[in-house]
Amino acid sequence: MNPEIKPGLRHVQTIAVDDRLTVPALSREFAGFADMPPVFATAFLVGFIEWTAIEALRPYLEPGERSLGTRVDISHVAATPTGMTVSVEVEIVEVHGRKVRFKASCRDDVDLIGEGFHERAVIDAATFAARMAAKRTKARR
Repeated sequence: MNPEIKPGLRHVQTIAVDDRLTVPALSREFAGFADMPPVFATAFLVGFIEWTAIEALRPYLEPGERSLGTRVDISHVAATPTGMTVSVEVEIVEVHGRKVRFKASCRDDVDLIGEGFHERAVIDAATFAARMAAKRTKARR
């Protein structure tokens, strides 16, 4: 793993909230969300935090390496209506072996909407793919 992946590394991304990122949009897969308010969904907030962390690591990964999310501990304390933007800033706060821990801060155009921590593991993509193939084979037995 690249030694340049270290505490203090930061990355920020911004996204526009539209109908595709609201709670009712989740009802395509999870029917219980259909009649919920049309605000930025917690599930999409978590995904956006993960994507921001992926992009923070991307320039530092060695060929064949990827990162996988392993832990999410995020609050979602304020709703964001469609038409606003959401920004996520992640900062590496700890690196332990191949585990990378990020602090995340999430804001919309008005408020802090969430914060917490997210962890990712840097993996060798080929080794991981082989492990998943073995797991599928085991499940078929």
